[in-house]
Amino acid sequence: MAISFMEAPLKFTAPDITLPLGLGIGYIVFHTLNRIEIVFCVLLAITFFLARPKGKTIAILFGNIALLLVLQTVWLFPLLDARTMQIIKGTAEPYSNIHIIYIVFDSLKIISLFALGVALIKQNITVSKNVS
Repeated sequence: MAISFMEAPLKFTAPDITLPLGLGIGYIVFHTLNRIEIVFCVLLAITFFLARPKGKTIAILFGNIALLLVLQTVWLFPLLDARTMQIIKGTAEPYSNIHIIYIVFDSLKIISLFALGVALIKQNITVSKNVS
């Protein structure tokens, strides 16, 4: 959340950060974040395979997160990368909604991750009560 919703806009308020420099930093940061998200998604999938949590809600939430991550990786990032290069070269169209789509995807991932955490905690509390 901090990278997507704080670092991205705040870096442009730093002294002497030009648009090309800020976009270059953003490229590195967001691609690194994407790789880390992929690793965590794979680890979560392995954990779910081993732990076998119950309920469709958990599977749907995880599937939603994984789908959004795949869409960001294979569809949205190439579009954002192309737009970044166009902006740096000065050939970009004046407006694009690609960044809005990225913000929506990240917002949906955060909401889904929160809901997944709540569902897993609720399931573990229920299991703990039944074991006691």
